[in-house]
Amino acid sequence: MNTMHQHFGGKRRFLFIPIFLTGLFAISGIVMLLWNAVLPKVTGALPLDYWQAMGIFVLSRLLFSGFRFRGHHGHRPPFMHASMKNKLMEMSDEEREQFKNQWKQRCCK
Repeated sequence: MNTMHQHFGGKRRFLFIPIFLTGLFAISGIVMLLWNAVLPKVTGALPLDYWQAMGIFVLSRLLFSGFRFRGHHGHRPPFMHASMKNKLMEMSDEEREQFKNQWKQRCCK
């Protein structure tokens, strides 16, 4: 069974590379089209060529997400985890109120 899983994993990895590259080139084209359609008219920015658009896309992915392509469903706030939910349910009213006050102080700075 383990060898079967490894066999399918190799196929997935083999298919991932062309899909990734196709997506990269397609999104770069979309970035170029959107940039050239909006920013030169709105801000007076110079139009981009295809490779500049790809560079901006790659740079933005590095700066803002670190190339994590999992989407937002993989990242839950701490209070959404089952262990945190159980911890909140087991708190007394005083502890829960203190917890709320601490979060208000952290968030309202």
